Amino acid sequence: MKNSERNNHSGSVSEFILLGFPGSWKIQVFLFSLFSVTYILTLLGNTSIMCAINLDQRLHTPMYVLLANFSFLEIWYVTSTVPNMLVNFLSENKIISFTGCFLQFYFFFSMGYFLSAMAFDRYLAICRPLHYPTIMTQRLCAKLVFFCWLGGFLSILVPAILMSRVPFCGPNVIDHFFCDLGPLLALSCVPVPKTTLTCATVSSLIIFITFLYILGSYTCVLRAVLKVPAGTGRNKAFSTCASHFVVVSLFYGSVMVMYVSPGSKNQPGMRKFVTLFYCMATPFFNPLIYSLRNKDMKDALKKVLKGLSQEFPKGHEK
Repeated sequence: MKNSERNNHSGSVSEFILLGFPGSWKIQVFLFSLFSVTYILTLLGNTSIMCAINLDQRLHTPMYVLLANFSFLEIWYVTSTVPNMLVNFLSENKIISFTGCFLQFYFFFSMGYFLSAMAFDRYLAICRPLHYPTIMTQRLCAKLVFFCWLGGFLSILVPAILMSRVPFCGPNVIDHFFCDLGPLLALSCVPVPKTTLTCATVSSLIIFITFLYILGSYTCVLRAVLKVPAGTGRNKAFSTCASHFVVVSLFYGSVMVMYVSPGSKNQPGMRKFVTLFYCMATPFFNPLIYSLRNKDMKDALKKVLKGLSQEFPKGHEK
């Protein structure tokens, strides 16, 4: 057993086949068109937020710096799986290489901790408003950004290494649209309890610790906001925190259904649907949630669109 987990016998399996969403050619073309449009809109939405924050000096604050990084993370997140899924819709073999499969696994799960950092920022801004300027300095914000990215890449490194050493002798068909943890472990030649336990422990700790921290932060924020007299300040605080909490609920709700619900592992169709939701739906809706409920962001986006509309005729004349 130790040797089976220690040595990588992947030489017998050099590639995997991703079944994705089986169906007729018309269904494949329809899904390709639907998800292509969703993917492009997701890229445009998150890129617009990054550009708006970068171009508007008023948004060069910790909250928006973290939001810009979160938008970039969403682009990273959705790009790790969707382009390959789109190619497979129009491909007959639906093959992904062994190396490509585990790179996809690593980059998909190496999510930064920006939702936690944003919750920390809102907690300081609302619960410690007098100390906020001295605590949340640009230096601390830069450190938060750095450690959010570093933590995301390091936290999944051990599970990714262990998964790459699991022996795969065949079959090599993954009943999913990307290289997910459960379907990959199901293809192992022999039981790998240590790897399974390590991956389950790491993923559970990441999900629950970050979620409980975010939940605790917003509970304190809500209590503080309710103490503020009704008015513009209270409404603005509610609006900002509501946007953050909706995003948190969408992401962590779907993730917990996927990786914590006991029956989800035995239902491939449900697993694909839930994974597709937090893989594509949440990155798609996040720009809408943050921009529609934030006046400063809407004003910045209008400036970006106005600038583009003014530049386009000039470029067209040339």
